[in-house]
Amino acid sequence: MPSKAVCVLKGDGEVKGVVHFNQEDGDNAPVTVSGEISGLTPGEHGFHVHAFGDNTNGCVSAGPHYNPHDKTHGGPTDATRHVGDLGNVEADPDGVAKINIKDNMLTLRGQYSIIGRTMVIHEKKDDLGKGGNEESLKTGNAGGRLACGVIGITQ
Repeated sequence: MPSKAVCVLKGDGEVKGVVHFNQEDGDNAPVTVSGEISGLTPGEHGFHVHAFGDNTNGCVSAGPHYNPHDKTHGGPTDATRHVGDLGNVEADPDGVAKINIKDNMLTLRGQYSIIGRTMVIHEKKDDLGKGGNEESLKTGNAGGRLACGVIGITQ
């Protein structure tokens, strides 16, 4: 049976959006991530699933990237990466990022499900763990958290 989830992103400023997650039948089926985020500065922005579904202190309380396998940060196609590492989304000149990602590490089912965790859009480009410093291997040097929301089940 297919699984679906949704996340409404909100921040302190103008950044907002809706992200949909869809996983077809089969435990190893990829998750399709789609949606739109507006209010961004043009260019690339880090896009990650964070560990906790807690936004009580804004996006900060979402914790680090979702990393149940204790790996270093990487890009979405890297063998070594956090489960939550989805790389970058690119905002057009009007500040709108259209999202269309297919990811083989995310899941909406089982022990490592991302449902109940937080999706975060960052202020800067994610260097995909190739920035040559310790922070790059944790966060990709993606900077502050512009907007976030808890991933929830939908129909």
